[in-house]
Amino acid sequence: MTDTLPIECDQHHAGLAVADIRTAVDFYTNRLGFRLGFTWGDPPTFAGVLLDRVQIFLQEGTPNPGSSSIYFMVGDADELFAFHQANGVEIVEPPGDREYHIRDYSIRDLHGYYLTFGHPLFTGGPPIPIERVDVPVRLEKRLAALLDDLAKHKRMTVDSCLEEILLHTNEPLGDGVASPHTRRTLRYIQELKRKHGIDYDSHASYRFVEPEPEP
Repeated sequence: MTDTLPIECDQHHAGLAVADIRTAVDFYTNRLGFRLGFTWGDPPTFAGVLLDRVQIFLQEGTPNPGSSSIYFMVGDADELFAFHQANGVEIVEPPGDREYHIRDYSIRDLHGYYLTFGHPLFTGGPPIPIERVDVPVRLEKRLAALLDDLAKHKRMTVDSCLEEILLHTNEPLGDGVASPHTRRTLRYIQELKRKHGIDYDSHASYRFVEPEPEP
């Protein structure tokens, strides 16, 4: 028996054969929301398009959609679905909550390739019986306003949103701690910080001082 070679791999790229690189790049960037990574050749015979940090290769050749499909995990499948639907993309399977705890949908690109986009459903799994208790909490006014907006954005109660944040920040992730937020949600939080005039950093609570009550 031979030893298994410990191969490291940090990236993977699916490759799709397309009839015309320029037409395919236009479809993926303008109608699916990808961004152009590169093109190669003049005229181009090879290209890379990216969805966030995931890149697929488009290579000139004879399309063979019967044997190719790609699955993408995204921040918000419903938001992306609305974008694709507005752009007239062919929808093969509308969004739905699947038994494998992912909400996803499928489209077909201009060559007939199936692309599926989904996001995790954290409500999957058996219910966890709990008992909630009242905890006297006082928060900085602007931070409380941000939390209220964030909970509405995530379709959660403020209580559940706080519980999610606490559970994640109590778990290590590498040299830091886990975050319950996708990169899209983190970008939205930056908008909320500007909206509510939050100009302090994540360590500011050590310096919070409330004004003395007036006599």
